[in-house]
Order: sequence, then C-alpha cells, then structure tokens
Amino acid sequence: MQLVPVWLAAILLSAAALAGCGGPGGSPSPTAGSRPSSPAVVRILEPRNGAAVSGTTLHIELSLENATIVSQTSTNIRPDQGHVHLYVDNVLVSMNYGLVQDLPVHKGSYVLKAEFVASDHAPFNPRVYSPTVVFTVK
Repeated sequence: MQLVPVWLAAILLSAAALAGCGGPGGSPSPTAGSRPSSPAVVRILEPRNGAAVSGTTLHIELSLENATIVSQTSTNIRPDQGHVHLYVDNVLVSMNYGLVQDLPVHKGSYVLKAEFVASDHAPFNPRVYSPTVVFTVK
C-alpha cells in the first residue's frame, strides 16, 4: 500500500541529501536532545480526516502558526523558522518549502502527517507534528 513508487521516494530523498539536508560536511545533524523547541503549530487542512478522494493526485493544504517557512537550508537554527516534511504511513515522502503540495496517489487507505522541522531539516525537541489524517483514494 504505497502512496509514492519506491523509485520516486528514492529520488526525492537523494535530491534532499544532495541539497545539504544533513549537518555540516554531510555529517548527521545534532541529536534530538540538543535540539531547540519550537512554538510552531502545524495542521493539515486538506484532505480532511476520513476523506475519500479520487484521481491520481492528492491536494494537500497545511496551516502553520507561530513560525514561518524559509526557503534556504541553514545550520543557523531559529525556533520560529523551518520547513515542512510530509509523511505517508510513517514514511517521509516530501520535504516541502510551502504549505500547499500535490502528491501522486493510487487506490488505498493512508495516514498522512506533517512535521515542522528546523531550517537544517532536523527535528525540533519535542517534535512538531500535525494531528494525523486518515484518507482513502478510490
């Protein structure tokens, strides 16, 4: 029950790694224990929990409070700046610099959640997740 073909997920993750989503010199980012907290609140507006959608594209809309999206990856961490990661069935499928995105889908039931992460793409501590949304593609 995959939302994104494995090859597409691999390309997305490889592109993110090449874009410098790790720490300096390609090393892993600091551990979660040394990460700052964030006042951010992220929510999934669309699709709604329990939604049944049709077609081959899922339109996703998010809201973000107490923080802003920044377009640059940086190790200069601020608790109120960062990016959004989208997870489908607990698998990272997108590293997003906005609050609207379309993802390819096929038939099945899925669990979607968003995470607001720091500008270095590593999580805050505690992690800033949206409530999960369950949806079905017909």
